[in-house]
Amino acid sequence: MYDPINRFVAYIAENGLKNTPQRRLIAGVFFESGKHLSTEELYNVVRRRDESVGQATVYRTLKLLCAAGLAKEHHFGENTARYEPIDDESHHDHLICTACGKNVEVMDELIEDLQEELAKSYGFTLTSHRMLLFGLCEDCRKAAPGGARYGR
Repeated sequence: MYDPINRFVAYIAENGLKNTPQRRLIAGVFFESGKHLSTEELYNVVRRRDESVGQATVYRTLKLLCAAGLAKEHHFGENTARYEPIDDESHHDHLICTACGKNVEVMDELIEDLQEELAKSYGFTLTSHRMLLFGLCEDCRKAAPGGARYGR
């Protein structure tokens, strides 16, 4: 069974880093959330559990989680990075609302197959990819004056 905390602890040990209670707390909160969190959002949740944890510690721990292959940094057209937990089977794409920032994870085998075919037709072998689709979610379309079709 996939256990990101134990993988993180192993990564820390393998790289001669300190396995601190703060790092374990931050990683635990991050993986429990299952969301795309900014550093600030994660910091706010962690601070509710332990006021001694600093924002720099949260930032550095997120970077360690990325280096360990347990988190991925995304830029969804915002002014801040967002991080999401990943595992060996977690590939998906994203639909992002340009008005409210809502983020929906999507997986479609047909699209995945088409991407592979496209790469092959140009002589590429894909090693990774990501697809971000931007638009307005249903709630924002309904709230927009005149049912606007386009965001910012």
